[in-house]
Amino acid sequence: MPDASARPGGRGWLLRLVIAFSFAQGAVSMARPAVSYRALSLGADERAIGVIAGVYALLPLFAAVPLGRRTDHGRCAPLLPAGVVLIAGGCALSGTAGSLAAMAAWSGVMGLGHLCFVIGAQSLVARQSAPEEQDRNFGHFTIGASLGQLAGPLAAGALIGADIDRTSAFALFVSAAVAALALGSLWRIEHVRSAGPRPERAAKAPVLGILRARGVPAGIFISLAVLSATDILTAYLPVVGEDRGIAPATVGLLLSLRAAATIACRLVMTPLIGLLGRTALIVVTCSLAALLCAGVALPVPVWALGVMLVLLGFCLGVGQPLSMTTVVQAAPDEARSTALALRLTGNRLGQVAAPASAGLIAGVAGVAAPFVMLGGLLLVAAGLGARSRPGGSGKSEGPGEREDPDEREEPGERDRPVRAGDPGPTAPRP
Repeated sequence: MPDASARPGGRGWLLRLVIAFSFAQGAVSMARPAVSYRALSLGADERAIGVIAGVYALLPLFAAVPLGRRTDHGRCAPLLPAGVVLIAGGCALSGTAGSLAAMAAWSGVMGLGHLCFVIGAQSLVARQSAPEEQDRNFGHFTIGASLGQLAGPLAAGALIGADIDRTSAFALFVSAAVAALALGSLWRIEHVRSAGPRPERAAKAPVLGILRARGVPAGIFISLAVLSATDILTAYLPVVGEDRGIAPATVGLLLSLRAAATIACRLVMTPLIGLLGRTALIVVTCSLAALLCAGVALPVPVWALGVMLVLLGFCLGVGQPLSMTTVVQAAPDEARSTALALRLTGNRLGQVAAPASAGLIAGVAGVAAPFVMLGGLLLVAAGLGARSRPGGSGKSEGPGEREDPDEREEPGERDRPVRAGDPGPTAPRP
């Protein structure tokens, strides 16, 4: 397989993709809290805001697999500007919405745009990276998401003031402009293949068959667990801070430290993989993250909470990019984009189910209880990561290490002479 970095332009496409993802993710991360404030100004209660947030996650579920199938036998690049346009349009129209129903609809458009962009971008990384480059390139790619998640909420907080009706609308218009900036990095970002379109049979890979591939379910669950931990940490740390008398500014600083540690982790992921191997790194970081999540529930001093969140952010930085590589290398070659779309479907389901479960647990057992739930979720992810290891040493698990049992020959079959009337080598067993 040719090395993508050896083509004209080197890895410049990856840097441009990271920049574009930073703008797109930053716009979404700025718009989502602004949408909540805008909905409050229109008279929404907590339940209505939950519905609007749920539409963002649920609506794209119906489009994920069809988009993945399209990308498997087509180009990735068209999904990127389409996603940016939908994000920008959803942000801008949310700023002009005059009803909660319209807010929910445009929130769904924004979520669909984010899904389009992420499916196209992840498929592009998988397609233009050699197998030995995928861990590093997925790690660098997700730095764009971390930068957007770091800057977006800070920008929203700076723009939204006491007059939430006017300032939240302004923040949504700004987020639309930020999303549009991503278009400048997407020109000719995909290397056009000269081999022609993929075979038609690539579109017929069954979803259940993809999910049965060893490593795919584990990669989906690991991604779901890590994303759920990040979302619930962001949503419930302010509640924990309020319960313990920690100032909102300090809580914001703690969350920023977590995001910065995640970026740092992804910058040093390649040497970590070289030291431990992908499987061991996933198991170790998910296990440590489980203990640290449970530790957040303890009444520790603020400085100790800060240390735990930095370590937790570092550990959570591993799961997303390595789960992408796990899914890509475990799935059939002709269905990689569909497998990545299934992974994103799992993420969206987690974004709906995990906060709802956390809310129920917090109502019964207290505001710190959801972090104990997250610890259990991450321990399960660590166990699945250990069991999903393909054959071999595990240092550089790749698609070349998988063996198709239908392609194995019986000993001596290749060299056995064919006699008259002999039907030839035994057909592969079903």
